[in-house]
Amino acid sequence: MENIEQRVKKIVAEQLGVNEADIKNDSSFVEDLGADSLDTVELVMALEEEFECEIPDEEAEKIT
Repeated sequence: MENIEQRVKKIVAEQLGVNEADIKNDSSFVEDLGADSLDTVELVMALEEEFECEIPDEEAEKIT
């Protein structure tokens, strides 16, 4: 079973089309990984689905 960090990195890599090895804990989705606003929305949706939770809009807007 994968831990949470591994699951998150896998989702980020799939959604943004980057290599998991390039994702660091302090990586910025926009600055370092090239995400745009649509990417961040899709990323939030994928995380919500994977972890069966809802991320409030005001928190999702903080994702950079």
